[in-house]
Amino acid sequence: MHYISTRGGARPLDFEGVALTGLASDGGLYVPDHWPAIDAKAREGFVAQSYAGVADHILSPFMTGSMDEDSRQTLLKHAYAGFRHPDIAPLKEIGDDLWVLELFHGPTLAFKDFALQFLGRLLDHILARRGMHITIVGATSGDTGSAAIDAFKGSKRVKLFMLHPSGRISDVQRRQMTTVRADNIFNIAIDGTFDDCQALVKALFADAAFREQHRLNAVNSINWARIAAQTVYYFYAASRLGGADKKITFSVPSGNFGNVFAGYAAGRMGLGIEKLIIATNENDILARAFRSGDYSKGTVQQTLSPAMDIQQSSNFERLLFDLLGRDGDAVRQQMIKISNDGGIVLTEPHMARLSATFSAMRVDDGVTLDTIGDVYRQSGYLIDPHTAVGVRAAQSFRRKIEGPVVCLSTAHPAKFPAAVEKATGVHPPLPDDLADLFTRREHFKSLTADLDGLKSYISERAFV
Repeated sequence: MHYISTRGGARPLDFEGVALTGLASDGGLYVPDHWPAIDAKAREGFVAQSYAGVADHILSPFMTGSMDEDSRQTLLKHAYAGFRHPDIAPLKEIGDDLWVLELFHGPTLAFKDFALQFLGRLLDHILARRGMHITIVGATSGDTGSAAIDAFKGSKRVKLFMLHPSGRISDVQRRQMTTVRADNIFNIAIDGTFDDCQALVKALFADAAFREQHRLNAVNSINWARIAAQTVYYFYAASRLGGADKKITFSVPSGNFGNVFAGYAAGRMGLGIEKLIIATNENDILARAFRSGDYSKGTVQQTLSPAMDIQQSSNFERLLFDLLGRDGDAVRQQMIKISNDGGIVLTEPHMARLSATFSAMRVDDGVTLDTIGDVYRQSGYLIDPHTAVGVRAAQSFRRKIEGPVVCLSTAHPAKFPAAVEKATGVHPPLPDDLADLFTRREHFKSLTADLDGLKSYISERAFV
């Protein structure tokens, strides 16, 4: 298995190379040169396997030549050992064949743990074998940062610089990052939006000299290893709801499109998917794109679901690559147009292809609160605002879809206690191991959205 850039100008890499690189040298994102097939017989066997066992089968073709079987299986076993639920990703029925896939039982209470616990161990394995050190730079809209920090804290081979938009994430999300004491972790609060943070990270990677000098690596979902790891829970959920034959609809709270693209990838690998519902908050660039073809950036709105407060979805480029016939030059032209003009308009033939797989819906804050309250009153079950966006979209499309509908629950309700309590009157408690979070001392650096200032800060602290 080799990996190619969506823009066609970077040399192909193997899995190790992609994991170590993140963004391609031409500014594109890496994707596999072909989609591996997971046949029906293999999928039928998943029902009897643990989560780590399913992960081993799914990730094996992506990692061909990069790790022996015993090492891979040991890595995966350790990656999920710290999750709080024995099923790792349990399902909860909240309506008539309407399910919630709980992806918040990892160390930092968010779905990002599934990919980053894997990626942290993977990179440590690769770096130790190669005798290398790297500098990881990432941007977070709330959950990626804490998950990455937990995965890499204390590493002797990684220094991690994590950017977050100041004042635009929940107190729990911020404190999960800023209260971690480790010499290799650097939290940076940027005066701006998540899109500003993401633009700074992309600019760092676009500077070839800076990238090479500090051996930059990415842990955002621009890193293919993260997307590969996220395909696993789609297969796992399907195995618990009907195995290889039953088609399932997934409703996915969406901002940067990585989680949805993982579902799309699972479908390309053979998983029976009826529909992928893209559920957005008021930052609805994806909902507009998939409903009307208008992929154009707007002004970022601050909402109750901050991890989705995004108006430029990086992983959309990966889907565009497939949509344009895997033509790297065509993708490059479209990305230039987005950069220069603020957006593109998808053609009618492209919209017809997308509608066969995707549906989309925008959910505002008022409806989000109503949904949290409704679910609690009807089932006694608490959901966070991001999950509520996905649930409301799932409910909206439910009558039009046969078979199970699964909403990906991307965060624990205790990460957003103010919104949950406002909707239900119930204050969701943190797990016992995080109960003292608000008494811990915070450590972070505040910077403006200035590239030169950020470069100086990193250069003074990165490996030399």
